[in-house]
Amino acid sequence: MTPPTLHPPEAQPENPSSGEQAGIHARDREFMGLALDQAETALSAGDFPVGCIIADDTGVIVSGRRSGTADGTANEIDHAEITTLRKFYGLSAGTSHPSARRKGRYVPSRLTLYTTMEPCLMCFGAILISGIGRLVWAYEDVMGGAASLSRPSLSPLYSGNPIRIIPGFRRAESLELFRRFFRNSPAGYWEDSLLAAYTLRGGRETPG
Repeated sequence: MTPPTLHPPEAQPENPSSGEQAGIHARDREFMGLALDQAETALSAGDFPVGCIIADDTGVIVSGRRSGTADGTANEIDHAEITTLRKFYGLSAGTSHPSARRKGRYVPSRLTLYTTMEPCLMCFGAILISGIGRLVWAYEDVMGGAASLSRPSLSPLYSGNPIRIIPGFRRAESLELFRRFFRNSPAGYWEDSLLAAYTLRGGRETPG
């Protein structure tokens, strides 16, 4: 079987004044930076370095990071996006946050989820069902990423959310975290995988 051709996403402009047409908002760099901080914390604990933030235009609402990969018995449930969504759903209905509905519930379509890696199929499905309006991700998951799928071809539950997706934002910084992880992963998580090989080549399809 011929291996798939891998194409990194084009880097998105990070200067808000020059990036509005590409969908970049004024605080995207700040919020992705906080997601990168979460990823750095995960890496320091020996976990796969994915961090996630849910925010609106007034600030961060919840944050999370990947866990469950450091001890050699990795689970595939505690992804950063799922952890963060759980925190979001667990918020008190009585919040007075400015983006809340009358009953104190956030309006998902007004929120942005930032994650340092392209979401997998499980996480992307959960994001779509949540109704979150924007997704900004940093580094492509060439092995398991799902955010680049053709949404119109998905079933109605998933294709009905008009989510705006911004790929490759602050990609280089996230890539470097993954290179550090794969160079020295004591638990060996995905060490012989397509993703590891691609990442250790600097996010390139072939050596060069």
